Amino acid sequence: MERSEPAPSPFPVVVTADWLRAHRDEVVLADVRWYLDGRSGRRAHAEGHLPGAVFVDVDADLAAPASPTGGRHPLPDPVDFAAALSRLGIGDDTTVVAYDDAGGSTAARLVWALRVLGSRAALLDGGIQAWRGPLEPGEVAPTPRTRTPVPWPADRVADTAAVRAQLGDPRHLLLDARIHGRFSGASPAPVDPRPGHIPGARSAAWQGNLDSEGRFAAPEALRARFRALGADTAESVTVYCGSGVTACHDLLALEHAGFGGARLYPGSWSAWGADDSLPAETGD
Repeated sequence: MERSEPAPSPFPVVVTADWLRAHRDEVVLADVRWYLDGRSGRRAHAEGHLPGAVFVDVDADLAAPASPTGGRHPLPDPVDFAAALSRLGIGDDTTVVAYDDAGGSTAARLVWALRVLGSRAALLDGGIQAWRGPLEPGEVAPTPRTRTPVPWPADRVADTAAVRAQLGDPRHLLLDARIHGRFSGASPAPVDPRPGHIPGARSAAWQGNLDSEGRFAAPEALRARFRALGADTAESVTVYCGSGVTACHDLLALEHAGFGGARLYPGSWSAWGADDSLPAETGD
């Protein structure tokens, strides 16, 4: 899956706060804060966001309703996703820069979704903490724009059956973006249906894509990370997490490193782990 050199992209995976300041009038800025512990991202947005940023709701805008087979955050129906983007002022030709306050772990879902659909989107490197300037309180009312529904590319998304069909095949790499304790089963989260991980998966916690300052690691560092996990020799790479959100951080890191075409398993552990007929492993 490795390219000899990273292929030119129509838009970078990450942009700096200085880049955003210079290009602010050319992009829609999206606040994608969301919290696994139940805190309200919308409330955090109302208390203070980057000037002009629209709030994107992970649960309502970036996911279909949860289900046992689809997991906690299934990909939204293309028509529903286009309607949400239109309401948020994200049209067919809109460039988006998304941020959160957690290393890009939730904003990555929006950026990945837009990029696989052919739109220009990037993470704000360092998130809200990287912004030097006052925050703006209150709600932002965007002007709706036309957004055409586009199906999710079949080669960039895997369902449970596809993941199961490749179990035990060394040609196909499966990465788990959750923290190692959730992967191993030593420290499961309350939302995990059971401890452990999909058999044969490699632990690739999304936090490992960041440097010591919480910024995206350099492409060469990410390239070394994913080579060590086998991405350079695998015929395919599929990434999952708890519910298909932080897995997108790994997918963007893979792209930033020059590994193209990796797939998201949206159901992730919330779908796989909930089905007792499917196998699971604990430990490393």
